[in-house]
Amino acid sequence: MPAGGRPTVRSRRLGTALRQYRQAARLDQPQAAEVIATSQARISRIESGHATPRVIEVRLLLDAYGITDAGVRAKLEDLAKHSKNRGWWLEHAEHLRPDYVDHIALEDDATYIREWQPVMVPGLLQTPAYAEAVIAGGPHYIDPERAAQLVKVRLARQAKIEEGGASYTAILWESVITHPLMSVEVHREQLSAILEIGKRKNVTVQVLPFSAGALAGYSAPFYSFSFDDEPTVEAVAMDNLRGASVLEAPEDLAVYANAFDLLRSAALAPEASAKLIRGILRSLKEEPSCPRS
Repeated sequence: MPAGGRPTVRSRRLGTALRQYRQAARLDQPQAAEVIATSQARISRIESGHATPRVIEVRLLLDAYGITDAGVRAKLEDLAKHSKNRGWWLEHAEHLRPDYVDHIALEDDATYIREWQPVMVPGLLQTPAYAEAVIAGGPHYIDPERAAQLVKVRLARQAKIEEGGASYTAILWESVITHPLMSVEVHREQLSAILEIGKRKNVTVQVLPFSAGALAGYSAPFYSFSFDDEPTVEAVAMDNLRGASVLEAPEDLAVYANAFDLLRSAALAPEASAKLIRGILRSLKEEPSCPRS
């Protein structure tokens, strides 16, 4: 069982895949239970992510469902092996919401991460000073100890792209780079960091210009994740004032994959985006270092 009886991102992904393959094979839960000599209740718990099957059980179920693709089988077996593994972020669990833990787990497993941000610089690109300002300026009071831990976690998340562990694409609305949310000094440092991070081979930063019009209001911020060699969207996460939600239904994934494609097509190319950021950075260096009101 996943730690604490709560489904982990990995156990849920495994369960969802097994349910979809069972349904495609036109088998019901009692029939699946017979395959691995268990109860229908346990199959239900496996498919909801509340229980993790052994690797041999995954193999037997996939045989029964007619899944012969070696890549698919290896992926699901790997999820079964590692669904209970403790991630580095669990060392900070007392300071993190469960939904944030899910988000970090998705990020940690991902091979492709895409993000649309119309309001602020993405967490994976934030400098320490920018992260501190964003966390301190949030709608809820956060005590200094927890705030320091949240900054530490946010910076630790960046190791994923710093080490080339995932391909990362961020699309920012032009207001993110032209309208500082904190002091100009912090914003200048942040823009310089974006330019530097954008030079990495696995990172793409694009700016959606004001000229794109209403497209910027097409969607609230969202993140999409892929877990294989191909950039097929397999999960989408969205933040809100109550926390965050993860979408995994195929029809939802298709909508957000299309939304990101529309935003990327309308955004400036990476080179043009960097040129725009450099221009704004030069103009900010001529301004006094004080917070915007």
